[in-house]
Amino acid sequence: MHHDSVTVIIPALNEEKSIGKVLRALPRSSFRQAIVVDNGSTDRTAKVAAECGAIVISEPRRGYGRACLTGIAAAEKYSPAVIVFLDGDFSDFPEQIVELTQPVLNDDADMVIGSRSRGQFEQGALLPQARFGNWLASRLIYYFWHFQYSDLGPFRAIRRESLMKLNMLDTNYGWTVEMQIKALIAGLRVMEIPVSYRKRIGASKVSGTLAGSFRAGYKILWTIFKYGFLRKSTDFSPSLNRI
Repeated sequence: MHHDSVTVIIPALNEEKSIGKVLRALPRSSFRQAIVVDNGSTDRTAKVAAECGAIVISEPRRGYGRACLTGIAAAEKYSPAVIVFLDGDFSDFPEQIVELTQPVLNDDADMVIGSRSRGQFEQGALLPQARFGNWLASRLIYYFWHFQYSDLGPFRAIRRESLMKLNMLDTNYGWTVEMQIKALIAGLRVMEIPVSYRKRIGASKVSGTLAGSFRAGYKILWTIFKYGFLRKSTDFSPSLNRI
């Protein structure tokens, strides 16, 4: 497989000031197309994304997971081998897409998570509530599935064939953790690599507010316990592939 078989999906809600930076920072040789899913923006997010060469899809029904699902449906037209999910707030370093996709393209992994916890992050980029939430969620996943994640970071690459098998359902805050849990249940080869992280442009819709943090935390925990208590009695202990 080659990088021209990679499609990038970027959910975006009112990211007019950052979406252009994200798209311009993506190395053109590292992907075939970038799909920006405009999740009901009231600013010029869609216009800026289109001007930067992205394929813009409208999804007015709010929800991070819903935007990702809409992006996946749109990507089917291009039959990519690998799908990358990247936020539109410029907190991640888009140029690290090569590091995330290479293990999948080389058939060394089915899913690669960009771990902010294991990488370098700017002071104040990962708020205390986000760091605690990542730690708690990772510990609970280890308790149920004996696999040690270090982050629920949204920057990730996954083989499209593997993604389709996961039957993703969550439409909002539980999207990332649902994917990581279902990847373990499905026996996917999971890898984490360190990624850098900086303060996002604009206010966070989740960790930037008390209400957003509470809703996200509740949904993440609910998702973990839902799949944890419903899991099959079959025991398995996948090992984490580290770079």
